[in-house]
Amino acid sequence: MPNYVVAVSGGVDSVVLLGMLATGNLPNSSSQIPIANLIVAHFDHGIRDESAGDAEFVGNLAKEHGLLFETKREELGAGTSEELARDRRYAFLREVAAKHNARIMTAHHADDLVETIAINLVRGTGWRGLAVLDSPDIDRPLLGMTKLEIKNYAEKHRLDWREDVTNNDTKYLRNDLRKKMTTLDPQMRQLLGLYRNRQVVLRKEIDSESSRIVGDSPYARHLIIYSPNDAAEELLRAIVVRDSGYYPTRPQLRHALHAVKVLHGGKRYEIASGVALMFTTTHFVIVKS
Repeated sequence: MPNYVVAVSGGVDSVVLLGMLATGNLPNSSSQIPIANLIVAHFDHGIRDESAGDAEFVGNLAKEHGLLFETKREELGAGTSEELARDRRYAFLREVAAKHNARIMTAHHADDLVETIAINLVRGTGWRGLAVLDSPDIDRPLLGMTKLEIKNYAEKHRLDWREDVTNNDTKYLRNDLRKKMTTLDPQMRQLLGLYRNRQVVLRKEIDSESSRIVGDSPYARHLIIYSPNDAAEELLRAIVVRDSGYYPTRPQLRHALHAVKVLHGGKRYEIASGVALMFTTTHFVIVKS
C-alpha cells in the first residue's frame, strides 16, 4: 500500500476527504488506506490575511488524527493569478510526495470537473480541455460526488471547516463561471462527466500513437511538415513532452510548427524557458538548458 499526501486546504471538500480517509468511508473504495500511510499537506499561498489561521486549523486536524503534517507558506500576494497559485501549490505537493515516496490525493469533486471543463472551453484549449483532472500522479476519489453531497456529509458527521472568502470573488474566472453555471441541468453535468471520461481514454490512445509515430531523436522534419496541422501539433507535443517533460500550450505548438517548416539548419527555436528546438536541414532535436 503506497503512502498518500492528502492535500487539505481547510475547506469543506478537503476536510470531508480527510474525514472519510480517517474513518474508512471513501466512496467506491474496496480497501481502506492505513492511517500510517497518510500525510496531511497544506500550502499557504499568503494571499489572504486569515490564511495563517487555515494552516493552524489543518495542523490541528492532522494532530487529532495522529497524522504527519507538512506545510509551507509563500508570500504570493493578493493579486496572484489562479494559475500561479495552483502551480505553486502543486509544486509543494509534489515535493512532499517525493519526500515520502507517496502519491498525491486531492478533494476535487464532480462540480470541479464541470467547472474545469468550462474554464478550458472559455480559454480555447481545444479537445484536450475536456480530458481534465487526470494527472497520473494524483488520485481524486471524490470525483463521483457533487458539492451538495459533500456538504451534506460534512453536516451529517458534524465536521468543522474553514470558509475561503475568495471563493465568492468573481474576478477569478472559476468563481465567475461557478455562479453562471448554477442553473446547469443535472443531466448535462452528468453528460459532461461521461464525455470527459471518454476523452481521457482517447487522449491516452492519441499520446501513445503519436509517440510511436515520431520514433526516436533526431526527428525528421518532413514527417511534421507534411502532416495536417492538427496532427503535426500532436506529434510535436509528444516529442516535447517525452524529451523535456514540459507540456506546451496550443499557441506554443502552433509557433513551434511554423519554426519546423521555415527555419534553416543551424537555427534554434525556444518553445519555453529552457526548452528549445535545434535544427539541421532535415531533422531537429529537443535541447534543454
